[in-house]
Amino acid sequence: MKQRELPEDVGDFHRFVLEVEPRLRRALISTYGRERGRDAAAEALAWAFEHRDKLPAIDNPVAYLYRVGQSKSRLRRQVTVFERPVVEEPWVEPQLARALAALPSKQRSAIVLVHGAGLTHSEAAALLHARTATVQKRVERALRQLRAQIVGGAHGQG
Repeated sequence: MKQRELPEDVGDFHRFVLEVEPRLRRALISTYGRERGRDAAAEALAWAFEHRDKLPAIDNPVAYLYRVGQSKSRLRRQVTVFERPVVEEPWVEPQLARALAALPSKQRSAIVLVHGAGLTHSEAAALLHARTATVQKRVERALRQLRAQIVGGAHGQG
């Protein structure tokens, strides 16, 4: 059976999704949790497909689609809860969830986007409506607090 050729713009979109989807999904799951984050990523990619003619003009598609995903999932306002993931994504450090929850929300958002989702400081800054230097400082402070809570809590002052 001969495989049907996709129209060129759909093939281009497929390549776009392969490049953008993993980072977008991780960022939204990190922010909203597994179920809501996946739904938000799917909604953002559906929007992107409908508006694929506009995609080449977008400077930072991951950040832009992150905002689309936020908007599309706004119906169910929930507080972001850092739950222990299911078996396929285990926590390396058992105290990490508690230590993350203890961080101020701006520091927690910055550290999760940069170290959890793999965004650059400037990409995270665009999502958080902050300056890149501000995000960098929040990440540095969050790392200091996490180290102090996890290492200090397990081994005393070290």
